[in-house]
Amino acid sequence: MMGNAVELVTHLGGCHCARVRFEVRAPARLRVQRCNCSICAMTGFEHLIVPAARFTLLSGSDVLRTYRFGTGTAQHHFCGVCGIKSFYVPRSNPDGYSVNLRCLDPATISAVDYEDFDGRNWEKHAHTLAGLSSA
Repeated sequence: MMGNAVELVTHLGGCHCARVRFEVRAPARLRVQRCNCSICAMTGFEHLIVPAARFTLLSGSDVLRTYRFGTGTAQHHFCGVCGIKSFYVPRSNPDGYSVNLRCLDPATISAVDYEDFDGRNWEKHAHTLAGLSSA
C-alpha cells in the first residue's frame, strides 16, 4: 500500500436462488450505511456504495427486474425468480452501485463499520452520502 491507499479485495455476492451473481471491489473492512427510509426499512437493505467501475454483474442480467418510485432516479434491481434485491443504482450516487451487505459472501469481509442514515428525511441528509461512489 502507498500512502493512505486502502487495499481492495474482491467480494462475491448475489441473490437467494444464485441466478444473480456479482463481484465488487472494496476494502475487507466495509463501511456500510443503514437507512430508515420506507423501502430499506421493509427490506433490511444495508448499503455498501461503490463506484460503477468496481462492480461487475457476473450473471443474471436476463432475470433482473427494475422497480422505480418517487423521483424515479434510483433503479432498484431485483431477481425476477427469488425476489431479492442484492444491488441497485442509488439516487444519492447514480454513478455507482449500492450493494446489499446481506447479499455478500462473508469469506472476504474482515469487519463492518455501520453508519446510520436518516433516509426518512432524505433531502435533508443526502449530501452525507455524496462521493461514496467516487473511485
